[in-house]
Amino acid sequence: MCRNIKTLSHFDPPANGEEIQAAALQFVRKVSGSTRPSKANQAAFDEAVHDITHSLERLLNALQIQGPARNREVEATKAKARAALRYPTNKTAL
Repeated sequence: MCRNIKTLSHFDPPANGEEIQAAALQFVRKVSGSTRPSKANQAAFDEAVHDITHSLERLLNALQIQGPARNREVEATKAKARAALRYPTNKTAL
């Protein structure tokens, strides 16, 4: 699950609320060991996601980063290239 958590700091444009909440949700899922909590645990699960989302927002706003901001498109291209090397597709076998 944690492979899906992406770096959110030092991008232009900065991470939005949806990206931060998605990272918090993935973190809570990983720590709790549950992707869908029971009804009895739903309130605690949601509260944890809410608290972590706000903590991440404060962290990202407080970080002092030097150097130019990273470009999302360039980073996405690099990630696709890494994935292509890691998970090659064999289209000739089809």
